[in-house]
Amino acid sequence: MTVWDALEPEVRPGEVLLAVGVDARSSAAVDVVRAAGRSGAVAVVFGPDGPESASSELRQAAEAAGVAVLFRPAWVGWVQLVGMIRAGLAAAGYPADPPFAQVALGDLEGLADAVAVTVGGAVTIEDLQSRVLAYSSTDEDVDEMRRRTILGRRVPASTVAAMRESGFFRVLWGSGDVVRRPAEEDLPERLAIAVTAGSEVLGSIWVAPAGRPLPETAADDLRAAARAAAPHLLHHRSRRAGHLQAVQEAARALLDGSGSAEALAASAGLPVDGRCAVLAVRAAPGPGRDRGEDRLPDLVALHCAAQRHQAVVVAVPGGVLVLLGDLLPDSQRATAQVTRLAESLAGHLSATVGAGVRIGVGEVAADLHRAAESRRTADLALRALLSGSTSRAVARLGDVAETATMLHILDALQEVPLPPELPVTRLATYDAEHDGGLVDTLRAYLDHFSDVPAAARALGVHPNTFRYRIRRLREVCGIHLDDPEARLLAQLQLRLMDRGGTGDR
Repeated sequence: MTVWDALEPEVRPGEVLLAVGVDARSSAAVDVVRAAGRSGAVAVVFGPDGPESASSELRQAAEAAGVAVLFRPAWVGWVQLVGMIRAGLAAAGYPADPPFAQVALGDLEGLADAVAVTVGGAVTIEDLQSRVLAYSSTDEDVDEMRRRTILGRRVPASTVAAMRESGFFRVLWGSGDVVRRPAEEDLPERLAIAVTAGSEVLGSIWVAPAGRPLPETAADDLRAAARAAAPHLLHHRSRRAGHLQAVQEAARALLDGSGSAEALAASAGLPVDGRCAVLAVRAAPGPGRDRGEDRLPDLVALHCAAQRHQAVVVAVPGGVLVLLGDLLPDSQRATAQVTRLAESLAGHLSATVGAGVRIGVGEVAADLHRAAESRRTADLALRALLSGSTSRAVARLGDVAETATMLHILDALQEVPLPPELPVTRLATYDAEHDGGLVDTLRAYLDHFSDVPAAARALGVHPNTFRYRIRRLREVCGIHLDDPEARLLAQLQLRLMDRGGTGDR
């Protein structure tokens, strides 16, 4: 499989030619098909124009050249197409490279063993985060770095940091060829190559000497191994994505109150009887936020993994839910554990997405069966945080109980029809007709507990002006500001008006 390049039109026999950027309706498309026929290519794939766009000249050229003309579906990118073709050929039994042809699709351990035999060293297959997906069962002596990597199922963090700082990963992902890392201090010699599907990097293969120097043919053999590994890593990623989706759907159902704790425990590895809690995470509205909020699920999952928490992250409209399992057995210590994670997560996310992040911390549940109740308290705490009544970034329901209760009361009152004769209703009608600002005056007066100087400062007016407005609003709406019930009703109605004007913040 190769991409057509008009400046370097070399095509090998048996190739599938990807005519990227070539319009199937153009004369250039006819030239590509003819060149493919002369070189012995079996097929040419054009972009998503569809068979109906093929001209009669293109059809005639394809028939004369003995070349199949195919069209990429609009919903499949070129990178995905390359991977799907490679994976399909491997699944159909088409031999990729003879030494690896007998490895079953997706058998990464078998592939690592086959590569080790072919290359003549000890092999690890790693993902883009330097986590070990598979390693060869090499019997010869290997170095301490390989032992630590295999035991931890990932390259040590200090080694990853050193390679990132030196630019090694940039070379590895960008060169498209075998990269040698010479022995240096405590870093032993390695050969590595990126595994790609089209221009997409899927992972890497690493080779370490095992009791003897690597043979001269190791680099060539490693190139062949990388070609053979692509469909295996695509298959692994596809299966992993399917598993993650199943876990998330099971968690979503459980948090909605309709799922099975046992089903989630079986798929996610969370203990049914262990303590758990839910975090409700959302980027706060306001200026300065960027599209980083779209990455919230991935950012949250990475942070939880880095803090060594068992977590299932579920995307919901506007944010994410995080189900934390296997918490400390003591309830108070588990609560402190969850709160610490929420606070560190809020700081990390706020710096990353360019906006304030709010996290409602659900109450710790005794077991996974009660996860939905923890989600309910997390949602209530988050709603209170987003109401604008507090500057806190993280809170449990008990921390914002008054705000949460008031929101609940306002929800109930939303459905209660109010008579038009109420003072606040008359005042709002007057303001609408005269632009008098009397509703804001009343709100400031009540919010500052009748402290005229403080209320006047809040509105930016002189106290005498504020006193005049109070007298005027009394005349307009007839409110009795000395009556506790009148004051309470006015405050509730003002909050209902705020909600109607600006939404449920």
